[in-house]
Amino acid sequence: MEQITIALPSPAAGTTRSLSYLRFGQQGQGPKAYIQASLHADELPGMLVAHHLRTALTQLEQQGQLLGEVVLVPAANPVGLAQTLLGTSQGRFDLRTGQNFNRMFHNLSQDVWQRVQGQLGQDAQTNQQLIRAAIRASLADSQRDLAAADELAAQRLALMRLAADADVVLDLHCDCESLLHMYAGTPLWDRVAPLAGLLGAHVALLETESGDDPFDEACSRIWWDIAALAGEQFPIPLACVAVTIELRGFIDVDHATAAKDAAAILDYLRLQGMLAGELSQPVPPACEPTPLAGCMPVAAPAAGLVVYLRELGSTVRAGEPIIDLIDPVSGSVQQLLAPVDGYYFARENRRYVGPGTRLSKVAGKVALRSGPLLSA
Repeated sequence: MEQITIALPSPAAGTTRSLSYLRFGQQGQGPKAYIQASLHADELPGMLVAHHLRTALTQLEQQGQLLGEVVLVPAANPVGLAQTLLGTSQGRFDLRTGQNFNRMFHNLSQDVWQRVQGQLGQDAQTNQQLIRAAIRASLADSQRDLAAADELAAQRLALMRLAADADVVLDLHCDCESLLHMYAGTPLWDRVAPLAGLLGAHVALLETESGDDPFDEACSRIWWDIAALAGEQFPIPLACVAVTIELRGFIDVDHATAAKDAAAILDYLRLQGMLAGELSQPVPPACEPTPLAGCMPVAAPAAGLVVYLRELGSTVRAGEPIIDLIDPVSGSVQQLLAPVDGYYFARENRRYVGPGTRLSKVAGKVALRSGPLLSA
């Protein structure tokens, strides 16, 4: 194992931060996996999973079972980790810019296409190598353009440079209160399904363009974008399987759960030819995927006390009451209804909220939304 530190630009005189990552195996030797935790710095279950992965990967490397390269970033957002307000972590939004830490990553599709379109041929493996080289070159050019950039932009670029040439990218997050679920590109589902089964995901939300360039999509969509630009003339593989894994809720931070999740991730890396050895479990069947555009939020129309009427994991029907929103002063009660038939899998953890707060998510089977599909 090698631990490497990347210095970030100073945000203020006398202050510096750095991004640290671990490399297992040899750079450029065999297939590559990239795993990061807590890009939203207040989402901590992934940080504990990364701790368990660190221990396991160290042992596997010593035992000679590592067949490729694994890059592990245990705390992917040092900027966000340092930001608190009145004792509460503000790890989702940068306090200086207001930007979501998991948005506005580099959309490289057009730039890489311009670099490779005159070089592509009939061999898919050669095309993959050309595209990966162009990705590295595009990000290197971006690095040169960042001479006067702020630390948030530098952090985004550093993470992209570590991940963008990987075969597998796993971005570990959590929701407020939720069952384990994941986000991935629609074209990747066949390769993501075993991971969903191993982790016991209840919901898999698929889309080709969710909006606002989250990290996983910035890594993977370049391949189906270029395949679409190339048409049938050149074979373009889907060479990066990138997934955002939502590891339940904020408070689901315990060793037993994290160890189980880490074991499932290691089994997935074995399936991808990155680790030797037998799987710790047979691969369970995956949940049925649903479109991200069919995931319908339920928002609070006014301020009030929140009382949930259905438990997570319930199958609900459109129009069924799932929340009581109570005005504690007037005593009025508004019942908020399930927006669609679907699976109730995530909800807000606060029990008093302001107007507009997204309180719950129901995964429906029909794509009903358009435009940016992710929450703020």
